[in-house]
Amino acid sequence: MHDNSTSGAAVGFLLALIDSGDAARIRRRIGLPEPDPERTPEARRNVEMWSWTRTPVPASVLLWVLEEDDPDLNLGVWRHISADNAMRRAVVRGVPFGPGREGPLTVVDGLGMELEPPVPENYTRFGLVGALREGTSMQSARTAASMVLERSDWQAVMEADGDRPLPGYARWALSVRPDCPPELRARFGTHRKFTHRVEEAGVLDSPADYATAWGPASHVLKVLSSGRLLFPARVSEAEDALRPLVREHLAGSEDAWSVLAQLIDTFHGNAVELVVTAGAIA
Repeated sequence: MHDNSTSGAAVGFLLALIDSGDAARIRRRIGLPEPDPERTPEARRNVEMWSWTRTPVPASVLLWVLEEDDPDLNLGVWRHISADNAMRRAVVRGVPFGPGREGPLTVVDGLGMELEPPVPENYTRFGLVGALREGTSMQSARTAASMVLERSDWQAVMEADGDRPLPGYARWALSVRPDCPPELRARFGTHRKFTHRVEEAGVLDSPADYATAWGPASHVLKVLSSGRLLFPARVSEAEDALRPLVREHLAGSEDAWSVLAQLIDTFHGNAVELVVTAGAIA
């Protein structure tokens, strides 16, 4: 196969889901080199982070990285082209995202408070909930929503909305945050159009959802390949979703993997469609 950094990593991600002996044989057949055994996991992660920060990803992918609560990974999120003000603010303040984790986290040198996005004027004047209620446009609501950082902030928002529903702009600005508690997002809206718009904003149910429903497959699988180093606590959910499919349609068939390697660069569908198509053609 023509091994560029995207398709090679994408195929490699899927090959890791089958027997290692079969995977090594198939790598040789399709011309996919083995990972460099001399490169340490730390070195590989540094390389991944450098290219990953310039790769557009759904917002939820950045949240999965933040959930590692690793200062070096947080620096990568801060630099990422898809990061928003809320994420950058949380990184600079050392806000933890891992389940049950307490903060503040260590912040790497060079990420001082001077790099935090400006605190909105309405927040200074009215406080968190007041700023959200003062949001009379999508821009002002998003700016106010970027101050919702800690778990206690989300709890305050839930209580305020329970007492008196927040304005529509604020509800929308909060609902498209990937770290918005699911029960709060469900309170904001459950209509199909609403959930579609949330998905368009890059909010995913899980890595399994990303692996099976998003495309193009080569891009998604490359991101998931990076996830083995950047969000290992969550990437197994994607592996578990794809493993039965890969073993059913590709398994150890050299022909099927050869077809997949030929298709992957130009295939526009998701990973499920790619695997099924390659198996059917072979």
